[in-house]
Amino acid sequence: MNLGSKNKIKIEGGMASMTDLVFLLLIFFIIMSLMSNNQTPIDLPEATESLPASSNPVEPTVIITQDDLYVVMPGGSLDKPMSYEEIKILAADIVDKSGKMKLKIAGHREASYKAVFKVLALSQANGWDPVLAYDK
Repeated sequence: MNLGSKNKIKIEGGMASMTDLVFLLLIFFIIMSLMSNNQTPIDLPEATESLPASSNPVEPTVIITQDDLYVVMPGGSLDKPMSYEEIKILAADIVDKSGKMKLKIAGHREASYKAVFKVLALSQANGWDPVLAYDK
């Protein structure tokens, strides 16, 4: 006596319904992205304070020439580079006047590493943040 059922149910899933679902989701997201408004108005507060007149927007800069001489900007002249001993006091005065504790260091491509590291050591000794300027 065979009590087994002759009607077998297939448990396999059909891929046709899955592709229809993916296609419908794709259409839904395309339509929603086209309907979204990317230009949402934002109410920004108005500026009520201005910068104090004493603030100097120019950062103090030490430029190292190809002959390992130094120019301190602002205030220095590219026509008259100075030695390291001459710029130590001048750089400290300019950084103090600027009110920033940063010193920008720019150098010629052929300047020696020793000349650059002298200025880095000067900024570290005085507690300034050195900012190395480079050209891409």
